[in-house]
This record gives sequence, structure tokens and C-alpha cells, in this order.
Amino acid sequence: MRAGRTLACVLAACTALTGCAALTGAEEKPGTIVVTTNILGDLVSNIVGTEADVVVLMQPGADPHSFGISAQQAARLESADLLIYNGLGLEEGVLRHVEAAADQGVPVLAVADVPDPLPFAAGTGAGDGAADLPDPHFWTDPQRVSDAVDLIADAVTANVPSADPDTVRENTAEYGGRIDELDAWMESSFSRIPAQRRQLVTNHHVFGYFASRFGFTVTGAVIPGGTTLASPSSSDLEELAGEIREASVPAIFIDSSQPDRLAQVLAREAGLDVAVVGLFTESLGAAGSGAETYLDMMRTNTERITAALTR
Repeated sequence: MRAGRTLACVLAACTALTGCAALTGAEEKPGTIVVTTNILGDLVSNIVGTEADVVVLMQPGADPHSFGISAQQAARLESADLLIYNGLGLEEGVLRHVEAAADQGVPVLAVADVPDPLPFAAGTGAGDGAADLPDPHFWTDPQRVSDAVDLIADAVTANVPSADPDTVRENTAEYGGRIDELDAWMESSFSRIPAQRRQLVTNHHVFGYFASRFGFTVTGAVIPGGTTLASPSSSDLEELAGEIREASVPAIFIDSSQPDRLAQVLAREAGLDVAVVGLFTESLGAAGSGAETYLDMMRTNTERITAALTR
């Protein structure tokens, strides 16, 4: 009888311990943060570390204006602890899913909506119709990214129970310091470019924040507006070619993930020795591209811009 009572006590203790372990496991299960673009995904991953699972919807090299998601991915949005997206109309293909998740009560942060967005840079040539709209491409200015990192950290600590606030703050401070170093290095690099050569022609309006931060002029864009889904007319291209000739623009910068046919046509139309240079402007690159992270992407772009405008 005594042996039976001992065995019963051991079994009861094991059951209690198992129940406690299960409860502890449930409490320690990482939260889930769903992020639309891979640039924001990289920022969030650096802020969060191992404090939560970060699910990034957009693949490297994809177009944030046009990428779509599966039904399974859409369902993940609605079960997230926090949903982070760029906003200001960037993610045209997934906005309805973001809105649906918000309607279901998922906490949502639109990063570009918060830090006083700029209007699209008003240059002459193709794309002037965008000048009155807010520009979503804030990440081309590292100082604004530093502000965005703080906003993201606040949203994580407020909405993701598994994320330890002290750890998130430590990660944020460390990553913010690396962004500050990047900003200073970019400014130093661009100091080699003469003022009269700081002219930007791109495949679409993406460098307004960059130009404002580093003292460049946006001369124009091949594709009208702030989206890659538009297309230029022949008169748009002719007008922009004239601006390139007048300003003696030495390079046209295009996104490496986009076809360069129109840019090559524009370069020929200008009748000058105009280089067509690929950059990583709206998406991180694949492994081996030199743009696998936000910091790497900005360094690679800085090197290519500086080389093209000082040749």
C-alpha cells in the first residue's frame, strides 16, 4: 500500500511538472511579426533578433509595387502579433490584405506614414504627375531609417509579448549606431562628386529622400510617377532626353531588378555618352549581389553612384 501511494505521488508530480512545462512553453513561444517588404524585413530582424519570428512576404529582387501573396500568406497576416508595412501606396499588390488584417484587429504599423513624408521630387521630364503625392521611398535617407527603427522598436515592445523590451532596446541602439555610421560614410563618399554633376535620372521616382539628404537634384525619371506600373509616352522620353542634354547628365540609374530597355533608348535619344547604371533601389538583392542587407544595399549604391558621377 505504501509503495502504491509513493508511485501515485511520483505520477502526480510528473503530471504537474509536465503541465508546468507545457504552460511555460506556451508562454515562451515566440510571437510572429509579418513584414511586407524585404528592406523593412531586414530592419525588423535587426531590431528583434531572436525575440520573435519575422516573416517577410517579399522575395529578394521583387518589385514592391506589384508583388502579390498567396492565400496561405494572407492568412498569416491575420494571425500575426504585429504587421509592419511601408505604406503611402508602395505595396499596391497587397494593400487589401493589409487592410483586411487591420479589420481583424491585427496591430498594424505603416512606417512611411509617420516620419513627415516628402512629396515626390518635382523635376522636369517624364513623371511630373507624381509631384503632389507623398513619396513612400523613405529608406533612401539613412537618417529617416534611423527614425523608423525607433518607431518599429516601440511597436514591437507594445504588441509582441515574447519580445523582451530591454533586449529590443539594446538591439535598436546597436543597429541605430551602424546606420549612423553608414550615413556619415555616404556623406563622405558623395563629397567627391562636384555640385554640377549631382544630377539624378532614374527609371522611376525613387530618390527624393536621398536627394534631399545628400544634396542632389532629381532631373527626372524614365517611368512616370512613383510606381513601376506606369509607362512613359514618346513625348515624355523626348522631353527628358532634352533635360539630360541640357544638364549634361552623365548617367541614368535603374533598378537592377527592372529591364533597362527604356533607359538604353533614353541614353541613345540624349545623344551623349550616358552610362546606364544598375542600383538596388526598392528591394534587397539575392545572395552574392552585394545588397543582401539594407546596409550592404546602401553601400553598393553609394559606390556605384559615386563612380558614375565622377567618371
